[in-house]
Amino acid sequence: MQISPSILSADFANLEHELDAIRSADWAHVDVMDNHFVPNLTLGLPVVEALLKVSPVPIDCHLMIENPDRWAPPYAEAGAKSVTFHVEAANDPVTLAREIRAQGARASMALKPGTPWEPYAELLPEVDMVLVMTVEPGFGGQAFMADMMPKVAAVRESVRRHGGEVWIQVDGGVSASTIEQCADAGADVFVAGSAVYGADDAAANIARLRDLVRGHTHP
Repeated sequence: MQISPSILSADFANLEHELDAIRSADWAHVDVMDNHFVPNLTLGLPVVEALLKVSPVPIDCHLMIENPDRWAPPYAEAGAKSVTFHVEAANDPVTLAREIRAQGARASMALKPGTPWEPYAELLPEVDMVLVMTVEPGFGGQAFMADMMPKVAAVRESVRRHGGEVWIQVDGGVSASTIEQCADAGADVFVAGSAVYGADDAAANIARLRDLVRGHTHP
């Protein structure tokens, strides 16, 4: 059970300090948005390269961008330990996942709420993680979509059948009141933005979220 705070909810003027505040987390989740695939613009490769130099935890890049086939591998090459692309935007997800892995990063595929899981289940051998979005991608602070839990459960069942170790990540509205639903459905990596950065003590918030899912295991 891993906690991956999203710096989308952090103070962008003090990102080195904000990363230091989450040194007890498993990952730092960095949302890259291009104002094309989603209607928001955040940060890109130069900022990620700067974050990689100072982050006390590995960086998990979630690329909400068009043409990830071209733009995703450089994030892995720069040193991000996990790179997530959206299946809706990838032209050749198999080749893309292999290129990300070849750079030494974990390859992950993400699905928007309206994207069904079944057409992409065959990609499981090529990826290390599946991200099930529990909000519409583009903005932080949205309400958690509990109706995505059956999709999380379906991914977990596919992973069981497939074998191997593929993580299942949830992102969007994950908080102390929703994280156990996600764990029960089959998630084991939890992206939390405002639930970590929204109060004074980020480390205490991380510890609280971790305590809530401790003991939840998935075969």
